[in-house]
Amino acid sequence: MLKLAVLAATLATTTSAAAAALPPPAVLPPALAWSGASEKLIVHSGDPWITPAEAARFQTTPGYDEVRDWLDKLAKASPLIRVESFGKTGEGRDLLMVYANKGGMGEGGAGKPVVLVQAGIHSGEIDGKDAGLMLLRDIAMRGKSGLLDKVDLVFIPILNIDGHERSSPWNFLHVRGPEAKGTEGNARNINLNRDYAKLDTPEVRAMVALLQRLDPALYIDCHVSGGFDMQYDVTYTYAGWGKYARHRATALWLEQRFGPAVKATLTRAGHEPIIYPSPIDTRDPQKGIRYSPEGPRYSTGYGDFIGVPTVLVENHMLKPYRQRVLGTYVLLEAALKLAAQDAGRIADAKAIDRAERPRQLLTRWAPAKQPIGWVDKFKGVAFETYRSAATGRMEQRWTGRRITFRMPIIGQNQAEAVSLPEAWLIPAAQTDVIEKLRLHGIGFETLATDRVLRVDTVDLHDVRLAPAHDGRIPVTARFTHEQSEAAIPAGTVRVASDQPLGLLAAALLEPESQDSFLAWGFFPEVISAPAATEDFVIAPILDALLESDAQLRADFGRRLAADSIFAGSSKARLQWLSDRLPHRDGFSRVYPIQRVVD
Repeated sequence: MLKLAVLAATLATTTSAAAAALPPPAVLPPALAWSGASEKLIVHSGDPWITPAEAARFQTTPGYDEVRDWLDKLAKASPLIRVESFGKTGEGRDLLMVYANKGGMGEGGAGKPVVLVQAGIHSGEIDGKDAGLMLLRDIAMRGKSGLLDKVDLVFIPILNIDGHERSSPWNFLHVRGPEAKGTEGNARNINLNRDYAKLDTPEVRAMVALLQRLDPALYIDCHVSGGFDMQYDVTYTYAGWGKYARHRATALWLEQRFGPAVKATLTRAGHEPIIYPSPIDTRDPQKGIRYSPEGPRYSTGYGDFIGVPTVLVENHMLKPYRQRVLGTYVLLEAALKLAAQDAGRIADAKAIDRAERPRQLLTRWAPAKQPIGWVDKFKGVAFETYRSAATGRMEQRWTGRRITFRMPIIGQNQAEAVSLPEAWLIPAAQTDVIEKLRLHGIGFETLATDRVLRVDTVDLHDVRLAPAHDGRIPVTARFTHEQSEAAIPAGTVRVASDQPLGLLAAALLEPESQDSFLAWGFFPEVISAPAATEDFVIAPILDALLESDAQLRADFGRRLAADSIFAGSSKARLQWLSDRLPHRDGFSRVYPIQRVVD
């Protein structure tokens, strides 16, 4: 109760606009005591190459300009380091890339594989930035250059720079340190880790181009988790963990080689690692953790679709910043060593995955009714509850008391899958979609002549607009398919499914896919009402249609009898019958991309 009273008194002083910049009151649960061997990685205060976070005792994290100055200084002092821009943010800042290379042959060294590490895609989850600076320092100046003998390191210190520069103590309130943090979204408030499929942001477009340029052996994306309190400090996962990956060879390398190696190294350094426990219900952790497929909107899902081993690091939000940064350093160093050791295995796994030509795309899944496994002694933290005057319900108060319990692992069952067509046909006018395919590196051809092809045309029904997020208004619908012979004009773009990125093309172009361009709202013309005419003109045409078609007349009668609201709506009746005319609007509720069928 004393803590609540102090909190109330603090808030009472911050209600004016002038006080809005004051830091929020401290309400986080008690931090669990920790010490580990990784603490030896921190240099002493007088070291000329101390990083800004180390100098601040990990209370603060440096801004963009300070990071750039520090890296430029390191690059001038070491031939192993170079700093370059690989793009611009929405507000025009340089996207910084640090290339650490010992081969002296520029990008890729002597044909060496690349480990690509990015930090700050969510700029309030910035552990990777400060860990990376420490690791680069030790590679360049402190005797760890051997890490580059067989691999190159490419490090992105901050991907969401514009969000990073909107730093505030009120951002990411659930994350313990540093004192001020950036925002989740970029300058347009778009979550960059939901943009890999739709490519609406300059930051992710630049990142996807860099992935194509480097084709890394390993891609690591550094985050900080939300969720519930627990004893684990460094967690990590991969798309499709537990059999759900779209490409199995690279997934097996991650599960069988990366996970065990990194876990052992982190444990020796004094950390508590585990596969990221994505909670079913944060208010009741013992309901279980979720394993499921991922779509290409996410970095990890995108890596899976393009056949690049991709790791999501999710440090635990309530662990002190110092502990989280050190754990990230240990993980990154272990990843470099393993990528060097397993370069041949990784290359073989990538080749296997890219040679595959899956004929189905999983589009919907549902939780399994029974657990697919258990964590027998999950290292949790106890909580108590209290009634909140703000929410009117019982809320959690984490106590800091360590507990263990048996945690169920909830898997997924297939709910819907679609078979891939021979190809997709995109009208020449859909320039935005065609450009996005080009940016993804998906192959396509432009038809030079008119053709007649057997195609599958998709109609939309029960169209709904979902709440807007990440710069888009998503669309949901029910779909029906109809096959017919169709005249396809010259200039149409044909995207074959038989290509290394065929499954990614399917995820973007199949309307049932949760990450399709349609699902993200790329085709607003589809949900527009058809051009109308006057009722006194259309009514007699529809009367004649009913008179001439006995089956239609019977169907219409049944609909009238079953739905009194429909029967009483002249507009609905006209629309229902107009949809059944021999000629119909070619845009309204018709998916513009056709599928070539055998």
